[in-house]
Amino acid sequence: MADSEFGNAVRRWRDRIRPDTVGVPTGGRRRAAGLRREELSALAGISVDYLTRLEQGRATSPSTQVVEALARALRLGDAERELLFRLAGQQPPGAGLVSQRIPPSVHRLLARLSGNPIVVYDAMWNVISTNRAYDAISGAQTWRGVQRNGVWRNVVGPGPLAALSEEERDEQVVGIVADLRLTAANYPDDPRIRRLIAELSRASPRFVELWSSADLVLPEDRGRHKIVEHPAVGDIALDCDTLVVAGDDLRIMIYSAEPGSEDADRLALALVLGTQDVVDVAR
Repeated sequence: MADSEFGNAVRRWRDRIRPDTVGVPTGGRRRAAGLRREELSALAGISVDYLTRLEQGRATSPSTQVVEALARALRLGDAERELLFRLAGQQPPGAGLVSQRIPPSVHRLLARLSGNPIVVYDAMWNVISTNRAYDAISGAQTWRGVQRNGVWRNVVGPGPLAALSEEERDEQVVGIVADLRLTAANYPDDPRIRRLIAELSRASPRFVELWSSADLVLPEDRGRHKIVEHPAVGDIALDCDTLVVAGDDLRIMIYSAEPGSEDADRLALALVLGTQDVVDVAR
């Protein structure tokens, strides 16, 4: 890796981003108009120490996931994203791999809906972006590694965010495994999918059963009324709509409450309280 060039590029692009355009509060005095280092680290999901070492050229060979996360957090266009990968000594992920890129047009859409809890998944159901509203009802900022994969969370881990009956939960598991199987068929050369399938197979007999089933089909309805159990404000009834960005193979879940309802008030209170109560429960 061209250490100084990579770090200089990250710093230069960090300095040009206005915090309010990426959902970062701008209260208090700021010495610079751009993002602070800790703000970029939070957006990219990496530690401040590691980002500091990358910018100073003291850390080398960042993983593909780290470079992709930085490119996404820095809102890089196609040419700049490719440059960042080249500076890291890597080839940009090819067409045969699941992409974690969020194009600028989708970033603009998400910014317009920032008052709603939103989570963005790639085609493997890895969490690649959440906003502060989603973090406030889910504690997603505490998830690490495989915990950030939606298939693992539903099949092996703590389960979905919403409170579901046993029948509803199994229906959701069937749907998400069916979607992963479609992804595996669309990206047969991506080794990350094979690793995820192997990990799920080792951990869950139910996954093995579903994966080999000839009757596994995608659910027709991608919208669902859900009850989110928030530790501080109680149950919040929300509509959850899943949008699929076909060209980039992203899944965007948007939660919303009926305007003027008690649930809208509870959601607003949860957002004011922030993530602390949810983080405490997650720990």
